[in-house]
Amino acid sequence: MDPADSPDLGRGVLHPARAAELIGVDRLAPDPEVARFVEFYWVVRWDLHGLPPYEQKVLAHPNVHLVFEEPRARVYGVDRSLFVRRLEGAGRVLGVKFRPGAFRPFAGGPVSALADRSFPAGEFFGPTADRLNSAVLQGDQGDPAALADAFLLPRLPAPDPVAEEVAAMVDRITGSPDLRRVDDLAGEFGLGVRRLQRLFAEYVGVSPKWVLRRARLHEAAERAVSGGELDLAALAAELGYADQAHLTRDFTAAVGVSPARYAAAG
Repeated sequence: MDPADSPDLGRGVLHPARAAELIGVDRLAPDPEVARFVEFYWVVRWDLHGLPPYEQKVLAHPNVHLVFEEPRARVYGVDRSLFVRRLEGAGRVLGVKFRPGAFRPFAGGPVSALADRSFPAGEFFGPTADRLNSAVLQGDQGDPAALADAFLLPRLPAPDPVAEEVAAMVDRITGSPDLRRVDDLAGEFGLGVRRLQRLFAEYVGVSPKWVLRRARLHEAAERAVSGGELDLAALAAELGYADQAHLTRDFTAAVGVSPARYAAAG
């Protein structure tokens, strides 16, 4: 499949052309009230009958997810390494992608305590989460977005202005490849670097430096499979790396292969 013809599975999904051949992904909009806390719902479907198991790898974003899946619903903190999900047979999951910082009131403490870990959803949302999990997985209970809205609406906390400010900081990073330094971000928002770091630990779950680095890696991975010629030296300069070797080391540490090998695999 030509990369230009691949469905948009979202930044961070590695080897998207191959993934699109095996996985169906839908993004669903939440209710406007829920949207203050949730970016979108996502539904993933697969049917690999007659095919070997498939491992999907994802460079995660700085978001907490609530996922309705077998055997029970779980909450996933930000994964700072490479997230790998083994798929086999047929199945589907429904995910809730919370806005950066928006899970803080549900967590009841610093979101950094969730990083690189997952928890039964009942620890945050009570036993109703597992009952909804059964309905979602049966697949015959109506619109999954409506199910998720009905679950979340009565559980929404009061809006937190600090969480909204932190979300704006993350948006500034992910939407602006020219932003490369933590102290520049702190200066834009009138904060000291230590205050910024504390806010990210409390609300996002990872450091601002991690978010900056991950945004650059998302861009590098997307460019590597865009179908054009990959000029690593130019890409490294564009993304603010000291040189091509620095980009290669960073990418290889996160993805497991060099940018050149990743591009060749498609």
